[in-house]
Amino acid sequence: DFSLRNDRDKKALAFRLRAMVRDGQIIRNRQKEFCLVNEIPVLVGQVSAHRDGYGFVALDQGGDDVFLGAREMRQLFHGDRLAVRITGHDRRGRPEGRVVDILDRRTNELAGRYVTEAGVGFVIPENPRMTHQIVIPPGQDANATPGRVVTVEIVEWPTKSSPPIGKVTDVLGDVSEPGMETEVAIRSHGLRHRFSKAVTREATAFGDSVPSGAHRGRIDLRRLPLVTIDGADARDFDDAVYCEASGRNFRLFVAIADVSHYVTPGSALDDEAQTRGTSVYFPNRVIPMLPEALSNGLCSLNPDVDRYCMVCEMIVTPGGRVKDATFYRGVMRSQARLTYQKAFRILWRNDGALQKRYEHAMPSLLALKAVYEALAKARNKRGAVDLDIPSSRFEFRHDGHPQGVVRYTRNDAHRLIEECMIAANVAAAGFLKDNRIPALYRNHAPPDDEKVDVLRQFLGTVNIRLPRAASVLPKHYQAVGDQLAERADASVLYFQLLRSMSQAEYAPGCDGHFGLALEQYAHFTSPIRRYPDLLVHRAIGHLLDGRPVRRYAYKPEDMERLGRECSVAERRAEDAVRDVESWLKCEVMLDHVGDTFDGTVVGVTEFGLFVEITSMNIEGLVHVTSLGHDYYKLDATRTRLVGRQTGQRFELAQSLRVRVAGVSIEDRKIDFELADSKARPARDSKGRRRRSRRKR
Repeated sequence: DFSLRNDRDKKALAFRLRAMVRDGQIIRNRQKEFCLVNEIPVLVGQVSAHRDGYGFVALDQGGDDVFLGAREMRQLFHGDRLAVRITGHDRRGRPEGRVVDILDRRTNELAGRYVTEAGVGFVIPENPRMTHQIVIPPGQDANATPGRVVTVEIVEWPTKSSPPIGKVTDVLGDVSEPGMETEVAIRSHGLRHRFSKAVTREATAFGDSVPSGAHRGRIDLRRLPLVTIDGADARDFDDAVYCEASGRNFRLFVAIADVSHYVTPGSALDDEAQTRGTSVYFPNRVIPMLPEALSNGLCSLNPDVDRYCMVCEMIVTPGGRVKDATFYRGVMRSQARLTYQKAFRILWRNDGALQKRYEHAMPSLLALKAVYEALAKARNKRGAVDLDIPSSRFEFRHDGHPQGVVRYTRNDAHRLIEECMIAANVAAAGFLKDNRIPALYRNHAPPDDEKVDVLRQFLGTVNIRLPRAASVLPKHYQAVGDQLAERADASVLYFQLLRSMSQAEYAPGCDGHFGLALEQYAHFTSPIRRYPDLLVHRAIGHLLDGRPVRRYAYKPEDMERLGRECSVAERRAEDAVRDVESWLKCEVMLDHVGDTFDGTVVGVTEFGLFVEITSMNIEGLVHVTSLGHDYYKLDATRTRLVGRQTGQRFELAQSLRVRVAGVSIEDRKIDFELADSKARPARDSKGRRRRSRRKR
């Protein structure tokens, strides 16, 4: 029993009830009554929409996704949180559902093309998962002209019988303008890209330097030659390293920016960081989790300035075992800012000029190389998966348009930093687990047995053996990976390995990391750009202060919610970056229509072959109708197309020479045709030859 004594109590209760509805702990029925979810037959989750109109609900409790038909999806946007009731199962045994309540709308604005029809304005979203056309009432179009890309704010949500209604808030410009792909992705995926005045005010109030003499309770590491090693284009540096011999062992210091000193629970900064969840790294722009005053300033471990840090000091044996780890707060001064290329040239290419330039840090750098070799030895012994997959890097012209894509591969300096960070992350997970404090762990579940069987069957077609075992182990995957290094079709085979593995996620339970072959793992080393790391720092700080766990600000149920939200934010960022990369790749290929390239078949479907241009990591479709005058059928292994009359085969990992037949930025599609084929060019849905649509 309790009583609401005043308006403040009433507002507090209303706020808490709304939060519980948003998180799916309770729902509000049509009579405006609050009901406990576990007392009624409903399930709570987040909807993932498909471009063809249907969708699936990923349930918070796990298990099979719930299918929603097109009629149910009429009232939903991709990303909405909702409560559903199971109404039956489809012919494949998958559960089908009906919407009981929409708990939280995750899309308030989006980007799309403004069009008019019979005097009525509409916005067609650029995100293909957003299948609604948003109606724009008269006077709400911000003077946009048809064809322009606009930002639209949702005014009325869709129902089963009516479309969504919105108003244009910003005219972004023409689709061909440089940077438009990023502007569209930001709004299409609901990414926060502006900081409020309150957030900016909090960030700038700390000043731009650490106050001298205000280091009480911190260990002074400013004389230690700590260095940062990052990419050449990095702007925020959240980790620094130092190593020295300690008898037969190594003493390894991993110093991480102490973001928790500045971003405290309940602050405007914290609310914003929690909402964003992560920084988003586009090819040509960064959307930071924290304002630049912190992310590139006071929290960044820039050289030759004092910075607060959280330190993990470890004793590492020659065999790569971390026999002791200690955490403490420190104050440091980075002695040098190295890039991966510089570090590689110093340590693996013996670049004399660079070694002389960084002479003061050389003893530590040589010790870091030695401790890396020890940690790598331990990694190989436990059988962790380490697939050396090239990534794509875009090159831009002076006008902001992309001019090409190059393949980028890690070197040993990348791996050196990775191993140091992994060691610190493992130590952090062990420290939190031993003290039983609520925290977020980074879990990576073993692959699903069915996916492993599909992978094993495919690998058999290219003469690679995946051992049959009661449960597949990381070392089995790595054994396959070791066989791929010298193969021309390595990229497609790497992709098949990754495709069979589970997605990593954040959760309050410490369930281990399959890919790294570790029993415990947490993210500790990047609090500037990842909210889970900031939560880990807070938990460690609470323990360092000697305060009891029962008085910690977070409870296990808080971590359950935060883990789910951070995992969603991570997926959202990945989808947004993938969309931008797809757009940019299409723009690059507009200049190559008619050109021929060597490629590899990376996907086989009933309607054709997906081929990747080997030199650029760019993928396009060779439609089945352009394969020649035959009927092609997808065989039982689903790895090849076979011509009914000629017996000609096109299969996964096959090398082909293709010609760029057409590009559509609107659909994010690139069409190829066989370069040595006399078949007709690829055609669009209306039977017309597809043409370049770039506006000059």
